[in-house]
Amino acid sequence: MDKYKPGDDVGVLEFWPFDAPESDYSIVCGTPKTYGRIEVGGAGHTTRFGIWRCTKGAFDCTEQGDELMMVLSGRCRITQHASGEICDLGPGDSLFVRDGNRVTWNVHEDITKVFFGYKADGY
Repeated sequence: MDKYKPGDDVGVLEFWPFDAPESDYSIVCGTPKTYGRIEVGGAGHTTRFGIWRCTKGAFDCTEQGDELMMVLSGRCRITQHASGEICDLGPGDSLFVRDGNRVTWNVHEDITKVFFGYKADGY
């Protein structure tokens, strides 16, 4: 069983470049870098669970899959383009984002989150 809580060391994460065409990444500010690990599911599956980290900076992307996330460390602001809704997140905060939503991630402090995603037609 995987169990994480705010402040936990999540171990080594792989570099995940901003190169997924379906996410249509656009760097807005700084030079953010992302890292992660899929714990369960992923390519060829309809669900996935994993850990993701991003360094300071800002970027736009189109979310791939419905996703429930919980922040373990760091701080960020996520702005949903269609609604203009703004969510400030820190350790222990959770957020649900729908598949296909265009969002801006503004990472104020290097952030680490755990996430569970669902995509009906698979990742």
